[in-house]
Amino acid sequence: MKSKIERYVVAAVAATLGLSASAQTKSEFRDSVQIDEVEVVAHSAQQRRNNVQIGAETIDVEELTKMPSLFGEKDLIRSLQLLPGVKSESDISTGYQVRGGTSSQNLVFFDEAPVYNVGHAMGLFSPFNEDVIQSGTLYKGLIPPRLGGATSSILDVNGREGSHDRFQGHFGIGLLLARGEIEAPLGKDKGSFLVAARRSYIDLFFKPIKKYRNNDLNFYDINARLDYRPNAQNRLTLSLFTGRDNIGVEDLLGMKWGNKNATLRWMYSSKHDVYSTLSLIYSNFDTDMSYDGAGMSQAFKGFIRQGGLKENIHIDRPHHRWDIGVQSLLIDLKSGEQTIQAEYYAREKRRGWTNDAWIGDVWSPRESLSISFGLRANLFSVLGGSPYYDIDADGNITKVYDYGSKEFVKTYFNLEPRVSMNWLMNEQWSMKLGYSRTAQHIQAVRSQAVSTPIDRYTFTSNIFKPLLADQVSLGFFWLKDDKTYDASAEIYYKDLKNVLDYKDGLDATSQIEMERILLAGKGRAYGLELMARKNAGRLQGWLSYTLSWSKNKIEGINDNEWYTAGNDRRHDITLVGIFKLNKRWTLTGTWNFNTGQALTAPNSMYKLMDGTTFFYYNERNSYRMPAYHRLDLSAAYTKKMKKTTQSWSFDIFNVYNHFNPFMVIFEQDDTRSNGIKATQYSLLGIVPSVSFSLNF
Repeated sequence: MKSKIERYVVAAVAATLGLSASAQTKSEFRDSVQIDEVEVVAHSAQQRRNNVQIGAETIDVEELTKMPSLFGEKDLIRSLQLLPGVKSESDISTGYQVRGGTSSQNLVFFDEAPVYNVGHAMGLFSPFNEDVIQSGTLYKGLIPPRLGGATSSILDVNGREGSHDRFQGHFGIGLLLARGEIEAPLGKDKGSFLVAARRSYIDLFFKPIKKYRNNDLNFYDINARLDYRPNAQNRLTLSLFTGRDNIGVEDLLGMKWGNKNATLRWMYSSKHDVYSTLSLIYSNFDTDMSYDGAGMSQAFKGFIRQGGLKENIHIDRPHHRWDIGVQSLLIDLKSGEQTIQAEYYAREKRRGWTNDAWIGDVWSPRESLSISFGLRANLFSVLGGSPYYDIDADGNITKVYDYGSKEFVKTYFNLEPRVSMNWLMNEQWSMKLGYSRTAQHIQAVRSQAVSTPIDRYTFTSNIFKPLLADQVSLGFFWLKDDKTYDASAEIYYKDLKNVLDYKDGLDATSQIEMERILLAGKGRAYGLELMARKNAGRLQGWLSYTLSWSKNKIEGINDNEWYTAGNDRRHDITLVGIFKLNKRWTLTGTWNFNTGQALTAPNSMYKLMDGTTFFYYNERNSYRMPAYHRLDLSAAYTKKMKKTTQSWSFDIFNVYNHFNPFMVIFEQDDTRSNGIKATQYSLLGIVPSVSFSLNF
């Protein structure tokens, strides 16, 4: 049943986009960008050398327009895939994997509110409109104490203010979507507002075509921001974000998902270099999927909702930069609400209350040495209001607990130390060393290679403990005297506790109770990241290479032996070149190669007397999809006029038309010796595009 749904998901994306899903059949698998213009490099080579945070990358949004894009839309999330240690899940996925972790072990914040399933159109586009982004930092090594909730990485994105000087705006259009933005001041020195929106329009072209008339593929997102400054020391900010996707194929398949976020902040600055930020935060991600075909009618719903308060105080002192704060959030999670044939109905819902306190300092005892150290304390309480269980070794429910909505089921306490050091050895060399512990309570556990909007999420409970990660990393950074070249090398080792994975033969649809289909164990990830950059001249760019391993060991899976994690990718190479042809034209090329995704393939098939067939799996994730590689090219033209700026972008995605694997499905085939056929689905070949934007 699950494989049929997966095929229809592929068909839904392909059919509605007007693309052809390429299916390639193979009897064996051997171990065999589109990168948007967010140039994910630090603002300068000097800053990369001096930053005390090991494994932190600052996103330079002003460089967005320099790199190739898919369908002409610049994309912050896809740009992260240019970094060493960061890997894309697939061509059409904005999901990314960091240092051996899964994409669900990352957490994305937009103006302090978490955003889940960061992708429009099944992952073709990120939910972030480039017109509203001020800055962003990806933490893949040391995570500052003020941030938490993820064990692989945190992407901290900040929206920008509207103009305080004059009314201005932006309009852009590409092959699949259009966007617009306006901003203006609110009186003299009193504040500003900004409103931006994007909407895809490909569905409008399908309506006149009879074959596609009843298909839907559209999405939109809206950002709004209001800044008000009553005086020089106080500032109020309201940031709103909503995004929604709709996919439908006739009466066969329907999918809807989206995020709604709001952040209200009061920022106060004293005359003594003390800065306070009090934030009221709300976040809501929900998904709704229905399927009616092949004699089966099925519906699935889920959501993650959270809201609360956060207070952070920043203090600047000679040789010290302190951050002290607290946070309290209530979380509601519906891991699944399932209806089958209007006869079966089941729901699992969880509630939790997380309270955090932190203290951190960046200490510079001398010019050549900086030390960042801090501690985050997390108190997580599992709340009642829904059934909890005792589960035996076979996954059977042996006891049911009915706690009231105000009762505490179980409470977990974790201390998360974070330490990082940067030693400027001389004018050219620096050494960085770091250790961090992080805890995570919300996880999406997937049986497929890529994240989707219908992934099931699970929660820390009376049975599942928080996912814990301890990471150590060591890095060396070299900067040429004239700063035209720099290079870096980092090694890391990550130890994981309470990693979740599906029991043999089970997946997200097997049972509504997640504790019955998942087992917990331990994991480890380690690797080497290398990068060399050219920072000056008409030709700039970088070359990066990552060598990594990711393994799990869970009692009850794979004969209790270590096995390759589903997100393991051994080699990853990225090459980026940016050539400034003249003051108006910039040419860019990116090439990426990585080892194929690990997957579990059946070794043989058995057929019973009644005709029922069973696949036999010998070892988990012992096979790999074919290797992934792609070349993208872009030519960007910018013309500045008296009151406007016009920009054109001409892009070619997947220049040599290589069909990279998106999904592999195994089926019965009696014509083969082992009775098994493996079918590879690939969605995107070569895709040329053009986009236009106007700033006024």
